[in-house]
Amino acid sequence: MSDVKRITAPFDKDVVKTLKAGDNVLISGYIIAARDAAHKALTEALARGEKLPLDFKNQVIYYVGPTPAIPGNAIGSAGPTTSGRMDKYTPTMLDLGVSGMIGKGYRSDAVVESMKKNCVVYMVAIGGTGALISQSIKKYEVLAYPELGPEAVARLEVVDFPAIVAIDCDGNDFYKQGQAPFKQI
Repeated sequence: MSDVKRITAPFDKDVVKTLKAGDNVLISGYIIAARDAAHKALTEALARGEKLPLDFKNQVIYYVGPTPAIPGNAIGSAGPTTSGRMDKYTPTMLDLGVSGMIGKGYRSDAVVESMKKNCVVYMVAIGGTGALISQSIKKYEVLAYPELGPEAVARLEVVDFPAIVAIDCDGNDFYKQGQAPFKQI
């Protein structure tokens, strides 16, 4: 297990190159919340030649569908959703300059190839810890597609958001590395 790396989001490709599969990270700054419906709306807008509601260059996208906030909190439970549901949209998003993604689970070969091409890191948050993760989210602001409710595109201000680098920009996969010793049994 590696030491914890503290990073500030958004971040550029120089930061991405320092992150390796298996690294534990604490992210502070601003990340973008967007999942299935938002990704569909964004890629459809691009296909129609429309301008997107924000510049995705160097942004980190968190695949989350938060629950409503309780009084005194910025957000309700905010655990990761399964990243594979975004895979059909991901290469398009990465071509926009996205630097990082946060979710849970595996990614397709096409996404990993796009990550290598675009120098992007994929991090995972621990599923089932949405209430704990929400404590690192200090502000939630809807930026686009409010009609999508919890799937709207939003900006999250985060402090020490915990994640693990699952796939680095060289395509090294922490899931595969962790499973390798057991496949020899």
